[in-house]
Amino acid sequence: KMEVKPEALEHLARISDGDARKALNSLEIAALTTVPDGEGVIRVSMEVAEECIQKKAIVYDADGDQHYDTISAFIKSIRGSDPDAALYWLAKMILAGEDPRFITRRLMISASEDIGLADPMALVLSTSAHQAAEFVGWPEARIPIAEATVYLATAHKSNSAYTAINSALEEVKNGRTIPVPKHLRDGHYSGAERLGNAEGYKYSHDYEGHYVAQDYLGVDACFYEPTEQGVEKKIKDRVLHWRSLQEKAKT
Repeated sequence: KMEVKPEALEHLARISDGDARKALNSLEIAALTTVPDGEGVIRVSMEVAEECIQKKAIVYDADGDQHYDTISAFIKSIRGSDPDAALYWLAKMILAGEDPRFITRRLMISASEDIGLADPMALVLSTSAHQAAEFVGWPEARIPIAEATVYLATAHKSNSAYTAINSALEEVKNGRTIPVPKHLRDGHYSGAERLGNAEGYKYSHDYEGHYVAQDYLGVDACFYEPTEQGVEKKIKDRVLHWRSLQEKAKT
């Protein structure tokens, strides 16, 4: 007779990843290597299960602190540009049976929040890793997820888009209501011309460099502050050039 502790059975099922033969082989090894107790029962504990399947159980409560602490350490390691630490925390989550979609969702957020415009490919790669993980599942999903993890950890970092949208949201939340300037309003419906909508609008593609100085907000405001990180340095050069042209047009 054999009795398997619930936590040992859960561990075998998780590590076997749906492979019934692997799970049965592990139980067979347990039966052959475990001495029956005084009642003649072979009792398979977590320790026995770990030894039979040759994988240690990770202390990890999917609904508790370990779950959130580990993903927090993972993202902070990426933000801190430490690929080795990020890979360790990723490995811990993989062996704990974490949902790959939970990991890849956090990667996509990190790609936008922490890498952003310094390396726009970070979001492309993390999104691709998310899709690949859904297609292949564990254990192969570890490969595209690891690829995205290393890429993000070693990429140039910028949170300018993150801080820019937060600044704009605060502006709106604080009650600053700005009406849409007339020249930017929709001019395609009946009666729009009579109201003066779209009158005086300048179509950017009709001008040199596909740019023309024009008021797009109606008030002075600056939410986006580009950095000189990675490819965002080129973006900064363009933005500063356009802003200087806007200032000249006001005088």
